[in-house]
Amino acid sequence: MKNFLVLGIISLTIAIGSQNLVYGNPAVPAAPRPFNDITAAQLVSNIRVGWNLGNSLEANDHGAGWMPRNADITQMETGWQNPVTTRANIDAIKNAGFNAIRIPVTWTKAASPAPDYTIRADWIARVVEVVNYAVSNDMYIILNTHHDEESVFGFLNSDAAAGQAAFRRVWQQIADTFKNYDEKLIFEGLNEPRTVGSANEWTGGTSAERRNLNTYYQIFVDTVRASGGNNDKRILMVNTYAAWHTAAAVNELALPRDTTANKLIVSFHLYVPVEFTYNFSHLNSTNRWSNTNRSDTSPITTIIDRFYNRFVRNGVPVIIGEFGSMNKNNTAARAAWTEFVARTAWNRGIKCFIWDNGLIETRVDFEGGEGHGLLNRANNTFPYQEIINALMNGTR
Repeated sequence: MKNFLVLGIISLTIAIGSQNLVYGNPAVPAAPRPFNDITAAQLVSNIRVGWNLGNSLEANDHGAGWMPRNADITQMETGWQNPVTTRANIDAIKNAGFNAIRIPVTWTKAASPAPDYTIRADWIARVVEVVNYAVSNDMYIILNTHHDEESVFGFLNSDAAAGQAAFRRVWQQIADTFKNYDEKLIFEGLNEPRTVGSANEWTGGTSAERRNLNTYYQIFVDTVRASGGNNDKRILMVNTYAAWHTAAAVNELALPRDTTANKLIVSFHLYVPVEFTYNFSHLNSTNRWSNTNRSDTSPITTIIDRFYNRFVRNGVPVIIGEFGSMNKNNTAARAAWTEFVARTAWNRGIKCFIWDNGLIETRVDFEGGEGHGLLNRANNTFPYQEIINALMNGTR
């Protein structure tokens, strides 16, 4: 297979206005690093709490046409108004108490058209550099494909075959690039795999879509395992349909066959009660939440228990890959909600990665924005320290 990786020292100088940023030394290990061959459950037990580098490497135009295919890597990273990610950003996250990070990446925005889907070397180098920020902080890292399912990876019978072929090509390149990293790098096959805009998008999909999703995951596992280096034993993560939590989505997720036992994690996302976590006019939005109100807490405990009973009790570890509540000038309520979710999951052996899309929210496809900003990436401060404190209190 063609080696799409630029090894050694790569220096890409990108002009941003009058400022020049130099991306240097995005090098990968030339040989497999020492690998602690533990089970997925053992690895998850070592995670305390994680943070999402949201609205950065996965920024794209959702087909709107404003991001040209020849966009430079800075345009592709800052398209949703967050600044270029720095080593200092990730240092701040580690120093705040997070020992894990999820790095969402859209790959096909920087890839050639079908059928090759060759990912640009400069984009791969930039992702490697950000991953290395976390490696240098000795963090657990989740690396995924994010939003590619919204434009390339289809789940209907009519488009699944083409999507699966693209998925295989993308993961061949990701797996080849990162094959020599140690066990702290986890691959997540998809983000919120679903048919965007369909009637069943957020209800667990159809039986056909769920079957097609299971096929994607078998391709994912087979592709990674065949790629060499440490990937024959790397821990891999799969999500339910749309990373959602309906009974159908949970019960019909079929874990793929694997040549190495006990190396799979199941993940889902948690934004409930949605009236509190988001701001949709048709849902009677509220900025109030209380851990003494059963109608506020039961949606959370019911969902977490569903995953605990289906997977954790049967030896399959679970991670909440995203959870969070948007800012509605209600920091105290957000902090109480965050601590309750984190502690409820923690007590069942489920670890949490809080969603953070930066302080500035520019996406217009959600009413009222979607501001979850916890880290001010311009100065590496935490404007909602109460939420950080609550998260840490809930994970010990």
